[in-house]
Amino acid sequence: MTAQDAQATDKRARAGRVQPRADYRITLDGRDLSNLIAPSLISLSLSESRADESDMLDLVLDDSRNTFAIPKRGANIKLSIGWVGEPLVDKGTFTVDEVEHSGAPDIITIRARSASMTDGMHERRERSWHRQTIGAIVRTIAGRHKLTPAVGDRLAKILIDHIDQTHESDMSFLTRLAKRYDAVMNVKDLRLLFMPIGTGKTVSGKALDVLNLTRSSGDQHRYHIAQRESYSAVRAHYHSNGKAKRKSVIVGGENNKNVKVLPEDYATEAEARAAAQAEYARTQRSQATMSYTLALGRAELFPEMPVTVAGFKPEIDETPWLVKKATHTIGESGFTTALELEMRDDPTTDRHRTHFRRGR
Repeated sequence: MTAQDAQATDKRARAGRVQPRADYRITLDGRDLSNLIAPSLISLSLSESRADESDMLDLVLDDSRNTFAIPKRGANIKLSIGWVGEPLVDKGTFTVDEVEHSGAPDIITIRARSASMTDGMHERRERSWHRQTIGAIVRTIAGRHKLTPAVGDRLAKILIDHIDQTHESDMSFLTRLAKRYDAVMNVKDLRLLFMPIGTGKTVSGKALDVLNLTRSSGDQHRYHIAQRESYSAVRAHYHSNGKAKRKSVIVGGENNKNVKVLPEDYATEAEARAAAQAEYARTQRSQATMSYTLALGRAELFPEMPVTVAGFKPEIDETPWLVKKATHTIGESGFTTALELEMRDDPTTDRHRTHFRRGR
């Protein structure tokens, strides 16, 4: 479904001509349970995150009639969601990680995480990576967990002089590496993703359409802006050519009075500069954030989609946004989508660098 189609559906529904109903398809280890679940579904919640945490699926079912068996940990749930009469959006495969049975009345709560984001990715390991590219590191770890690697071209070519994985899980290690290079690291439907943040492209390199949201599309919002995180520059230290002499690089704007210093020392100038650039980009994105709940859920929304909004204050409307997290919920209130947005790097406006320049 295109953005135009979704907006048209939204308008028709609000005009009272259409009363859309949420729809979904749920399979457990290949068996379609949608019809069995439908009369007993209390809530379905899918949280899709950009990084640092796995995508999470929560199912809450009324089991007062003893309808369901308790699913085994490790079982695979495949989920598609959307609206009746429209094509459903495939949201991927999830592995059952936690199950709870409570009562009375009896309720089964199932929590499933992105496939291959459970035990194996969280086992602690010992390894030193020496003169390896990011692409080679990600491919090695993906192979270990039977995942398909998907690495951004620019990131794949970056050479790491030396980095230790000491008593650290693959999940934790890759998250740390992604933070150093301002990248998205996550597992989506058996693919290990390692992509630059905010590129506005899919894994295959296709440009994402900019999503246009209006205030009439939602029923709740919260905009927040804070100057305390507005660093003018970031400093990172490294040791020059194996010598004891400690040097540093600074990344930032013209005003370097408020400098954030990274605590880690890096092996090379290139690694220090990359870490400083990544942290500077994060501080700029975090200057302004916005949460927004869509009254009619949009299953096609996911993290990293570029967004513009209209109908709010000028400062909000003029900010280019990026989806950081999307939570799709189906329950008594229908189908809603809650978005967490942060500032997007928009080189055409340089908006991300100018949020706090007034009054300086």
